[in-house]
Amino acid sequence: MYFKDQQVLVTGAAGLTGSALTARLVREGARVRATLRTRKPEKLVPGVEYVTCDLTQPEVCKAVVKGVQQVFHCAANTTGAAVMSSTPMVHVTSNVVMNSWLMEACYEARVEKFIWLSSTTGYPDSDQPVKEEDMFVGEPYEKYFFVGHMKRFTEVLCRMYGEKLPRKMTTLVLRPSNIYGPGDKFEFERSHVTPALIRKVIERHNPLEVWGTGNDVRDLIYVDDCVEAIMLAAEKLNAYTALNVASGTSCSVKQILNTILDLENCRDIKVVFDPSKPTMIPVRLVDVSKAEKLLGFRAKTDLRTGLQKTITWYKNTLGRG
Repeated sequence: MYFKDQQVLVTGAAGLTGSALTARLVREGARVRATLRTRKPEKLVPGVEYVTCDLTQPEVCKAVVKGVQQVFHCAANTTGAAVMSSTPMVHVTSNVVMNSWLMEACYEARVEKFIWLSSTTGYPDSDQPVKEEDMFVGEPYEKYFFVGHMKRFTEVLCRMYGEKLPRKMTTLVLRPSNIYGPGDKFEFERSHVTPALIRKVIERHNPLEVWGTGNDVRDLIYVDDCVEAIMLAAEKLNAYTALNVASGTSCSVKQILNTILDLENCRDIKVVFDPSKPTMIPVRLVDVSKAEKLLGFRAKTDLRTGLQKTITWYKNTLGRG
């Protein structure tokens, strides 16, 4: 097993992807150190060395990467559409500072691989599936201007450490599409569209308000599939690489909602769409051919199955429904 007895660090271990990745690495035999910021994961994984810390502090970054072979950087300051629209710099300053100090600490500590979870927000607007080489073509979509350029800047940092310095550190940039699943953020002020809709249906909001027209198109990837891609990338890639991680399929907000309503057997809820509320890019499609070629990766979880697993987790863990 590739990860057996490796000392690894997972940042953002209370988040959706970080918590799932932590559990998977432990199952693979890795020795895991995991950072937390202000909240704990719903379930602590036995055997993990949890560290509550602030990664915007350089001395903290140096301490947490000490003795580590691989770093999986999943920590980020993230919000939903409303906060992104009203206070866009919230996505910029803290993330740039954290990413910069952590990467420098990894380089100084001679970490073997730095795997960073970016996103597709840096891509320009397109009604075609975006490919990896499209990232720096034109500006990001206007509503993603701040977060998109933050992602682009950190990708350039990864390339500096991975390609441009005399002593290179392997840096991998993974660009997930919309990740969802157990452990997601369900607070309305912080949640993305899928968990927000799940919560509204389970709580039987009637009328059920949906921000936007419902016609926005997304590529959703279930969290376990995303973790599988991360694991494969860490195992198989040994030089700077940027890679899309997505399902390669599209669905509208209306399709997501209708699937949730069907799974919950809700036929009497009135749905009201509000185009005046903040929404993001109308269409985001993602090309996944590079991940399939380099990693042999294809997402396995269809939308209905993934939503059912998420709904079950929500009810069992948060005690609602």
